[in-house]
Amino acid sequence: MRKLVRKLFKRQKGITGIETAIILIAFVIVASVFAYVVLSAGLFSTQKAKEAIHAGLEEARSTIEVKGNMYGKMESSILTEVYFTLATTTGGDMIDFTDTSSANSSNLVVISYSDAYQMIPTINWTMTKLNTTTTDNLLDKNELFLITVDLSVVSDNVPAAWKPGPYHRFQLEVKPPVGAVLILERTVPARVDQIVNLY
Repeated sequence: MRKLVRKLFKRQKGITGIETAIILIAFVIVASVFAYVVLSAGLFSTQKAKEAIHAGLEEARSTIEVKGNMYGKMESSILTEVYFTLATTTGGDMIDFTDTSSANSSNLVVISYSDAYQMIPTINWTMTKLNTTTTDNLLDKNELFLITVDLSVVSDNVPAAWKPGPYHRFQLEVKPPVGAVLILERTVPARVDQIVNLY
């Protein structure tokens, strides 16, 4: 019986050290490749999240707002021009307000008009600096720009009901190259003078 047991033990084959090392190395290589893939995906998603955060901050910092009232110039009870003052919000970045009257036509801010009857994607406007002595057209912190929007194109060759007169509700959209769109929705008052306060 003992001889039989010894023969069985002598014929058993064990795993040698080199085979164990090969298997261990294979496991390590597979694990390292998997870890590299996971880390690469994590770094890529982190980079994309960082880009989204920076884009959101850029959008939030480049926001403009209206300071004061919005006025309109009336001719024969028809609104022909709109005036409003713009400033940057607290902590906002500067915005280029080169207007449509410039010879190089490099205006970056687009102003569009819409009402119940028509939509004009871009209309002419001019800018007047109110409290700055700089020569550039950049709206910086603590600066005010008076924007004059020419609405003559709105009343050209349209039916009388389409013209912006008393009770007429319209919308202007000020679209800077970077930042949020400023939407100005106003109504022409019932009683009109040469200059009216749009509400």
